[in-house]
Amino acid sequence: MKYFVAPGEDRKLTADSRGALRGSFIELSDGVTHYELTGPEGGDVVLMAGGLTIPLFYWDGLVSELHAQGLRTLTCSAYGRGYSDRVRARYDERLFTRQLAELTDRLGLTARPLHLVGTSMGALVAMTYAARYRSSVSTLTLVGPAGLARPRLTSPDRLMRSDLLAGVVARHRGLRLLQGHLGHNVRDPELGAELTEMVLGSLRFEGSLYAVFDTLQHLPVTGRDDLFRRTGALGIPTLLLWGDEDTVTPSAYADTARALLKPHRHHSITECGHMAPFERPRDVADQLVPFVSARTERLDP
Repeated sequence: MKYFVAPGEDRKLTADSRGALRGSFIELSDGVTHYELTGPEGGDVVLMAGGLTIPLFYWDGLVSELHAQGLRTLTCSAYGRGYSDRVRARYDERLFTRQLAELTDRLGLTARPLHLVGTSMGALVAMTYAARYRSSVSTLTLVGPAGLARPRLTSPDRLMRSDLLAGVVARHRGLRLLQGHLGHNVRDPELGAELTEMVLGSLRFEGSLYAVFDTLQHLPVTGRDDLFRRTGALGIPTLLLWGDEDTVTPSAYADTARALLKPHRHHSITECGHMAPFERPRDVADQLVPFVSARTERLDP
């Protein structure tokens, strides 16, 4: 799909504009990445991989909970999201995996294995990362992972196969489609409004809708059973979490995920929609902290 600037994208990401924005910035091989490395010095690092539209602010609630338990966190906005560059590239798993790998390397975080967390589409990125950098991953946590729905004619990557069609849809209906998608992510209307404001704010930067819809073209979110199966064969201690009222990646797929991943632990978060780290950060932390701590204790002398 040819790069475009959509109506309403009235801001540009530049060195000057980023000076007034939250977070840190680093130049990687594909572009500038917006990140935050925070929490107790010396704590084990939890690396987060986010979903289709979310900036790093999405993780704030969970980050606070993990810091209180002695863990350090690395969050970043994937290319095309938050304050990271809208790169003119193919938005697929290789791009996002390379971004995470280069970021951890440049920040000097490769000496000790990381605890990797992926949610929704980010779970596919996290699994791809885990396969490529197996020795650098201590534990893997997947929350409401995408990828287990059956491919259909209406699957996003199939609908977007035509560059012309993808460009027309993205330019003229993209924002409306994303607003509708965001409305299904959380149960609480107040949290839903907060999420929508967060995402739409970062979508005002030029190239945002291009990035999202190019991702829908090139990162399949259905029929990924084999990726789950290969991840299960890696032998990485894995935690699987799911909101019991998730309507985006329905919890009906949880049994299939367990059969393929063979996770060491799984848990359903009650009265929770698709975005558990955002909706119920304490509940996610209550599952994540003891899980990663048990693995850390085994590594320590």
